[in-house]
Amino acid sequence: MTDVEYETRAGAAWLTINRPDARNAMSNEVIDLLLQGLRAAKADADVRTVVLAGAGDRAFCAGGDLSQMADDGNELEAHAGRSQLASIFTELWGLGKPTIARVQGYALAGGCGLAAACDFVIASERAVFGIPEVNVGLWPYMITAPLLHAMSPKLVLQLMLTGRRFDAAQAQQYGLVSSVVAHDELDRSVDELIRELAKAAPQAVQLGRTAFYAAVNSGLETKLQMLQAMLTVGLTMPDAREGLSAFAAKRQPSWIETPGGLS
Repeated sequence: MTDVEYETRAGAAWLTINRPDARNAMSNEVIDLLLQGLRAAKADADVRTVVLAGAGDRAFCAGGDLSQMADDGNELEAHAGRSQLASIFTELWGLGKPTIARVQGYALAGGCGLAAACDFVIASERAVFGIPEVNVGLWPYMITAPLLHAMSPKLVLQLMLTGRRFDAAQAQQYGLVSSVVAHDELDRSVDELIRELAKAAPQAVQLGRTAFYAAVNSGLETKLQMLQAMLTVGLTMPDAREGLSAFAAKRQPSWIETPGGLS
């Protein structure tokens, strides 16, 4: 058993984050394994569709593993490592094959961004979404790019500033979710979509999907580099140190006002 299970069935590659006790949070190992899985699926001619899922019934993915975000004294290595999440997004968009997020529970923070980076999001009626980084003194820098694929800029900013959670029906209304289904019908609905996508001409899908994301993502590399740099800067701020400390201690953070603000 690994932190990401990879299997193929009926022409689809399933990548399942297997950390249910941690609400399938994305550790460094999970991110590395997701990248390996996406590259394996891209290279496999028998794979027509890729599905991202989370183990258990509680969460699709609750975001990044906050225990690994604290300063470990090696700033350059940590900064370089943060590019791996950006690599997941670019791998998803450059895959040449349709992608589906199977969301059965919580899809929060980086997990919400991971779902947004997929072509389709099939959500259980029990699913809960949110971008709550601001509540722990952070900002959702890296997932800004995929979220702006799915929702309007003003709505994305509102959700980032408030950190509030929203249900699957709201997520569909916002444009993040493709369809909402009864919890017991989730797997059947994903399988139906896999079969439907398998009917499409594979070369047309690969070329057309690649062209689509090339148009949508024009200038993306520059944006991701800027967002990665801002994430590293943000993690040096007192808010981030206090937020991560409060999260680890399971207490409410105590924010310190900055005289004159930032400039």
